[in-house]
Amino acid sequence: MEGNFSNAQRAEVLTAALPYIKKYSGKIVVIKYGGNAMVNEQLKEQVMEDIALLWLIGVKVVLVHGGGPEISDTMKKLGKEAVFVDGLRVTDKETVDIVQMVLAGKVNKTLVNLIQMKGGHAVGLSGIDGGIIEATTKNEALGFVGQITKIRTQPITDLLEKNYIPIISTVASDRQGNVYNINGDTAAAFIAGALGAERLIMMTDIAGILMDKDDPSTLIPHVTVEEAKKLYDSGVISGGMIPKVDCCIEALEHGVQNVVIMDGRIPHSILMELLTDEGAGTMVKQ
Repeated sequence: MEGNFSNAQRAEVLTAALPYIKKYSGKIVVIKYGGNAMVNEQLKEQVMEDIALLWLIGVKVVLVHGGGPEISDTMKKLGKEAVFVDGLRVTDKETVDIVQMVLAGKVNKTLVNLIQMKGGHAVGLSGIDGGIIEATTKNEALGFVGQITKIRTQPITDLLEKNYIPIISTVASDRQGNVYNINGDTAAAFIAGALGAERLIMMTDIAGILMDKDDPSTLIPHVTVEEAKKLYDSGVISGGMIPKVDCCIEALEHGVQNVVIMDGRIPHSILMELLTDEGAGTMVKQ
């Protein structure tokens, strides 16, 4: 493919991207990189390359990541079964230790390393560091699954000002020192809102909001909060998409300009979303 691309065509692509580069340069864009979009190593490398490119053209990228499949794999290796209630992992004391080890350790540092290999400068943090994410118990039955009570943005903005890409794993703590597992989409929405981000991009393993969940060609490219509520009522937004759209609406209510749900398995989907006319996935806005 690359060999068929003439220099003139390359120049044309770069020129077409210029208005978007100007639009986003110096602006904060929060990217939620979901566990299910992270399972392909080659794709993971490509996503980190795209993030490094955005950083190089002046976009202030904040990467918030999950790592559900990695946590489940590690639990299995340790002989512990993963249990979910309404899509949330039941997290006892032993499980929260595993979550912290996998997310704040292995997954976080792998992403930092990949971005640095691609020419970006990144620093890995967890929600515990600098008290970025403060939480309390969401539901006693779920154990150490947290509900966010406060976001402290200063550790993030300090890094952005020093020209680093903050990479944040979604574990949190309370004032008593308890550690909590936080839903990644929720954490990204709260962080994007607290930062007043220009855009929140939620990378997942689905194309976006579909009129027919089994037909990717029925993708809805734009939806307002009002329209989204009607899609809930009609059953178009259902199952696992409900909490994702809830998080989009939450982010908008906290001051994010717009939110995009898109398929993180499509190569260069971030660049298509930010630097082209057509974009990618479903944009949710007020």
